[in-house]
Amino acid sequence: MIETNVKENFLDLFYHEIRDKELEKGNKLNAFVLKIKNNGFAYDELVESLSNQLYKFALSRNEIKTLEKEKKYGTLISRAKAKLRHYTSNEGELGEILLYCLLESHLISPKILTKLELKTNSNDYVKGADGVHLLEVSSTEYQLILGESKLNADIKSGIYAAFDSVNKFIKDQAKATFEIALVNSQLVKEAFDEDLYNFLKKIIIPSAKEDSIYLDYSFGIFLGYEIEVTPKEMKLPNSEFRRVIRDKSKKAIEDVIESFNFQIKKTEFDGYCFNIYLIPFTEIEKKRKEIIQQITQ
Repeated sequence: MIETNVKENFLDLFYHEIRDKELEKGNKLNAFVLKIKNNGFAYDELVESLSNQLYKFALSRNEIKTLEKEKKYGTLISRAKAKLRHYTSNEGELGEILLYCLLESHLISPKILTKLELKTNSNDYVKGADGVHLLEVSSTEYQLILGESKLNADIKSGIYAAFDSVNKFIKDQAKATFEIALVNSQLVKEAFDEDLYNFLKKIIIPSAKEDSIYLDYSFGIFLGYEIEVTPKEMKLPNSEFRRVIRDKSKKAIEDVIESFNFQIKKTEFDGYCFNIYLIPFTEIEKKRKEIIQQITQ
């Protein structure tokens, strides 16, 4: 089995406000809040951490291994940065990177493929899931997790948009077939040797004749949402500010739990599992551009 690139200590950046909240049909929701210091989110620390993870997200394991063997560390970073769209027109790649980090560090689901890997330049558009990860449920049961990320100031709008995208993916059999074919074609880039390649192929394209490996498709959803910080709150003592903002962030999610359940209960989602992650931002439109700009500097 492939090891994850993003280790559990990535989560040290966040307060884990809602832990494995059980939703309809046994699905799970986790909500994180970025560390708060000096009455603001520690975006500088997030930028530093994401910068360190970027090449692992944007490049295949084999490409990374080759460049590391040749000690071309600068090339690793420059190739990864070159694949990101310019921050002024970058609408979704921050969400994709955060979902990748959370699926690897929290769910312990290694990346098989990301859209960014397939781009040859920053202006390419690659359709399909934001990323594909593999979750080992048991020694014989696996889930291929298809990623969907949305950053939306209004949390309810983000929920609707994410589940609408998932629904379209499920209904479009051609898209699903394309995605699996794409994963299969890229497997060799994530496997270091033939044994690992054959193992992954056996999992991802199991034979019903063997009846020993079972694979189901599931979805990983990341939602970034906006919370407002008032001038009055900014003047609070540090400890009081932390409490207020953490409570506000948690309540924003608790208020929409039924919206998640409403979506999950729809018959079109029967048989599918969801792992849902949420992180709040201040001035989300501005911040996501600033973060991408700083990552690619």
